[in-house]
Amino acid sequence: MEIRAATAADWPGIWPFLREIVAAGQTYTWPRDVTEEQARRMWLVAPPGRTVVAVDPDGTVLGSAKLVPNQAGPGDHVANASFMVAPAAAGRGVGRALGAHVLDLARADAYQAMQFNAVVATNTRAVGLWRSLGFEVVGRVPEGFRHPTEGLVDLLVMYRRL
Repeated sequence: MEIRAATAADWPGIWPFLREIVAAGQTYTWPRDVTEEQARRMWLVAPPGRTVVAVDPDGTVLGSAKLVPNQAGPGDHVANASFMVAPAAAGRGVGRALGAHVLDLARADAYQAMQFNAVVATNTRAVGLWRSLGFEVVGRVPEGFRHPTEGLVDLLVMYRRL
């Protein structure tokens, strides 16, 4: 797989799995009925943000990630990132590859740390992946997420220095 900067031409490959993941309501704090235009604006970020895609040799988009400052002004030395892997590509190492790539991009962009503000505690695959990439849980929002089948579950704040 290749990981590269996303272009507008990649959006038709991103939107179907992004829509599916968000509509499921299990891992993202986005509105479950997000429109395509809203999602495009939130995902294909402007500089200094970056959006990347992981693609198969045939050009199929397997996953995507976005990297942005976590805060503005005096907090812009800490990065934030979001990741989505197409369900059909689950278990193929796409999330790990995107995570490692985005950490490298964040270092190259002179960020000093990365923080995830809202990792759903029941998303054990993501929590395990981020822990394996050096993140630790530094905070917890009790019952901060309305999961469609689990009810109210915690949101985790995860962090690592770069």
